[in-house]
Amino acid sequence: MNPARLFLTGARDTLPLILAAIPFGIVYGALATSNGLSQWATLAISLFVYAGSAQFIAVTLLASAAALPVILLTVFVVNLRHMLYAASLMPWVSALPQRIRVLMAFWLTDETYAVVTNRIARDPQLRGLPWYYCGSGLAMYGNWILCTWLGIALGQRMPNITGWGLDVAMVVAFIGIVVPALQSRAQWACALSASVCSLLTWDWPHQSGLLLTALVAITVGVVLERRDNRASKMPAYTAETPTAAQGDGSK
Repeated sequence: MNPARLFLTGARDTLPLILAAIPFGIVYGALATSNGLSQWATLAISLFVYAGSAQFIAVTLLASAAALPVILLTVFVVNLRHMLYAASLMPWVSALPQRIRVLMAFWLTDETYAVVTNRIARDPQLRGLPWYYCGSGLAMYGNWILCTWLGIALGQRMPNITGWGLDVAMVVAFIGIVVPALQSRAQWACALSASVCSLLTWDWPHQSGLLLTALVAITVGVVLERRDNRASKMPAYTAETPTAAQGDGSK
């Protein structure tokens, strides 16, 4: 498949998640301006930060007059998942020039990661993966910028747009991304611990409950993943396997 076709295929495969992200981006644009950010600052954050959930958290914390260290730490921990995403993609991108990997890192989102890993699972020897990846990433990025601008414009004309519940579409989209990907015990434990912890801490101030939830879920997932990896490397014991006590009968 030629590069142009791979690029368009990546954008096409991301289309369902793009549609789900539209109301999320609109709500962000309206929420940011209603919380006191200027139109240019709101748009600049989407242009240069491009991290949907982190942008919502930062705007919410700014509106609640949270301290800057709290905002930075919360956003950092929430975005730690992107380090795990990047590490899992390294076997397919490590040979690429650094300038290409920097661009791919900037466009790394939950949606693009889900689409790309699904494609890799279907075709592990896919040639031209960067073209497919950039097709997905650029489509999501362009959509996010456009929806931020729409949110800014609509927020001025419809001041109560943030109360319409449009952001539920993105919650549904994330469920659609996460649930099919849950295959191992560690992944299920990570998801379940995050669910329970988020319910217990949802009313904590300054989004600190989200910070704790992310730390707990990541810790549970990493610990169980390492334990499962060690268990899979241990040789299976059978009745025919001689033990050190029994010896093997040789002199």
